[in-house]
Amino acid sequence: MDTKEYIESGILELYVYGLLSETENEEVTQMAMKHKEINDEIVSIEKAIVNLSTSFSPFLSAENFEKIKAQLELKHNNIISIKPERSPLQYMGWAAAVILLLGIGYQYKILNQNQSQIVSIENEKSKLQEALVSSEINYKQTQDALTIVRDVKNTIVNLGGQTVSPKSYAKIYYNKETQVVYVDAAGLPDPPEGMVYQIWALKLNPLTPTSIGLLENFTADNQRLFAVEKANNAEAFGITLEPSGGSKSPTMEQLYTLGKV
Repeated sequence: MDTKEYIESGILELYVYGLLSETENEEVTQMAMKHKEINDEIVSIEKAIVNLSTSFSPFLSAENFEKIKAQLELKHNNIISIKPERSPLQYMGWAAAVILLLGIGYQYKILNQNQSQIVSIENEKSKLQEALVSSEINYKQTQDALTIVRDVKNTIVNLGGQTVSPKSYAKIYYNKETQVVYVDAAGLPDPPEGMVYQIWALKLNPLTPTSIGLLENFTADNQRLFAVEKANNAEAFGITLEPSGGSKSPTMEQLYTLGKV
């Protein structure tokens, strides 16, 4: 293995970090003594780590250093300090470990931020999709309503308010050819809980009411435009308020609107 391959193998970084075995350390030392470029690379790695570790070290001014030194000399005037010899490689290893931990922490923070952004984007996407679906439904309902109103074959029957609710009103769109009936119930108040509006097609002589449907889900329908069953040559229409599920015959005391074709 030539010196270039030896340098690029990564063993010199492990040597500086103090992560090699005693045998491997001896091998690197011998290589450094034989090859100047290997020795220069080791010095370069050591300087880079020292520079990085220094950037994270707290600053201690010369004035504070002298104060601390004076206090230590007063307390330990008669003590001979014996400092154990420490290899610079030991400090290099600790510095590298600190830098590695800081890097891992930073990457973890970035990962959490990215995950939060992804969740936020997904929530916004879901809201937009719901809004789009709602918009499409409203558009279709509006188009259906316009088609009914503009159909020249439909006879408009105005239903006026009765004694129980004089201010109530409704409209019936009645196609006499097809007998199809639509009810515009925008002028009716919300029914009480447990009650429902029921539509009646009437024959007048003799008076014969026939149920043609219930206006269910009344409060959920913003358009208040309902398709009901076909009417068989109806002469008038009425709307009563009945118990949930409807009644076999109209409750006349709860007649809200009435109109003649």
